[in-house]
Amino acid sequence: MDNRTGEMQVFVRVVECGSFSEAARQLFMTPSTVSKLIARLESRLGVRLIERSTRRLSLSAEGQLYYERGQALLAELDDMEQTVSQGMRHTSGIVRVSASVAFGTLGLEPLLPAFWSACPNVIVDLSLSDEIIDLFLDRTDIAFRVGKLADSTLTTQRIGSARRKIVASPAYLARHGTPDTVDDLARHNCLGFNFRRAAPVWPLREGGRIVDRMVHGTLLANNGETVRRLAVAGMGLARLGNYHVREDIAAGRLVEVLAQAGIHDEEDIHAIYSGTQRMPQRMRVFLDFVIPKLRAFLNPA
Repeated sequence: MDNRTGEMQVFVRVVECGSFSEAARQLFMTPSTVSKLIARLESRLGVRLIERSTRRLSLSAEGQLYYERGQALLAELDDMEQTVSQGMRHTSGIVRVSASVAFGTLGLEPLLPAFWSACPNVIVDLSLSDEIIDLFLDRTDIAFRVGKLADSTLTTQRIGSARRKIVASPAYLARHGTPDTVDDLARHNCLGFNFRRAAPVWPLREGGRIVDRMVHGTLLANNGETVRRLAVAGMGLARLGNYHVREDIAAGRLVEVLAQAGIHDEEDIHAIYSGTQRMPQRMRVFLDFVIPKLRAFLNPA
């Protein structure tokens, strides 16, 4: 009988315990049985998975790959059995999610009560930051990214796009005037960002082409929500996503300026994560629930 799943479980436990003897103790096996199972697995695969020494165990490159894929496969198997036996309402576990402050606050947070009504046993570990995080180093399952994506082996799912708008409060425009041309930005206080990928330029349409216009101002913030609040307070111009400022514009707290200059200033929004077919059930139900609603959020009727 094929027992590859059992061998995989033993191998994963050895790696996580760091020793044959501790893995054997937890699995209620003898150390010699565990050693023979690992040797049989290596013989079947034709590669060395674990480098053995008197002090510690270390993984070969093939062993690291087998561990990562095996761990994901076993997690998917557990999730599948749980779903079949209990139904999706009983899916459980932690989904670690990262999003920008504005997108998380306005788009994602309002969806959580309904999500928990459908999946009450899933814990959402939500972190909001406009900094780009490393999913592996920060132990994050899903990240929602605004803007250009770096090359990566991660899976991406496009949600939509957001046009950037240049906005200011009526009080600020009353004091400093409304900019009529891109050149007018030089005499305005342009509120900006301080994170590493930010640059003090706004891409704008000028004379039929897109140019990066240098701007300056008295604020550099690490998140869009701070920039938005200070724009509402009349401190300067801000360049923010339309989903971030549309309620302020509708309420008259902010006014869009230089609309034609920024008409092609758009950024895509993606969900990124590792794995597709072997994705844990808790991640799959979360993505299946929120992505259609986030698309509607970006493009309201």
